[in-house]
Amino acid sequence: MYKANRLYQQISLISLPLWWVLFGLGSLLPPAPASAAEARASGFNGSAALAFTRRAVAFGERPSGSDAIVHLRDWIVSELKPLGAQLTLDSFTGQTPAGPVPMVNVIYRFPGQSGKAIVITGHYDTKRIPMVHFVGANDAGSSTGFLLELAHEIQLIKHPDDIYLIFFDGEEAVAQWTDTDSRYGSRHLAGKWAEDGTLSKLRALINIDMIGDRNLDIANDENSSPGLRRMVAEIAAKLGDSKYFLETGGPIDDDHKPFVDAGVNAIDIIDLDYGPQNSYWHTAKDTMDKLSAHSLQIVGDVVTELVKELEGES
Repeated sequence: MYKANRLYQQISLISLPLWWVLFGLGSLLPPAPASAAEARASGFNGSAALAFTRRAVAFGERPSGSDAIVHLRDWIVSELKPLGAQLTLDSFTGQTPAGPVPMVNVIYRFPGQSGKAIVITGHYDTKRIPMVHFVGANDAGSSTGFLLELAHEIQLIKHPDDIYLIFFDGEEAVAQWTDTDSRYGSRHLAGKWAEDGTLSKLRALINIDMIGDRNLDIANDENSSPGLRRMVAEIAAKLGDSKYFLETGGPIDDDHKPFVDAGVNAIDIIDLDYGPQNSYWHTAKDTMDKLSAHSLQIVGDVVTELVKELEGES
């Protein structure tokens, strides 16, 4: 965003010689600001993603069904609407151990022409933890900020496929993580898309979670598609970022899993080592000072390149 140039308000052109106005003033004025597209031509911006993350975290604790997540969702929608793609609020009721909870997936679709689709997802709810002020800067502030910045990038690039950006509600367990108490939004949407045929159009689903950690090390999830894991490793190597992507790992249960179970080509990009002995995860220590624009940039560069390579496939 550019601040308006107010030099013209400070100089009375009438009092200046005409030749100076015509030939001299122009040399004092800064060049006209670039258009929004020109300003963002360099691609995904990790600093912008971090700024979006900070604004999301400022809403405080954001568990599903809370007033805070409603306010956060309203802000997300206000950021997305000006970009001009197709916005859908996918409302449903999560049947939780604490009773029914209203939840809403935010679905943002950039239409293409190929009949295929690539989906990039993350969650925007935080876990409700009794007696803990959990603002979830990394979990799930970073995925919220990442998707908002990616929306600004996607609108500026050509994409033959539909590109979906999805903010899942209800990723966190209300009580204890089980197959039925977790991933409410992704389970709901995977079932819905199985019924209406959307799943058959998906070229790939890329889930993003906890990727703001200053000490970034992305897990090699064994529940993710081997082909996508190989592509991510090759892209990271090409970009000089292999050291941030682990070669070993185990199976991870996250918002990609309902889609994997439904036969979708999917990958989870997640850092599960947050703080010494993972001591920041789901604690009051998950705050903005633990995050970096550099980590968001690394993941942004890899994901945007992955989307381009997937679209280049026949």
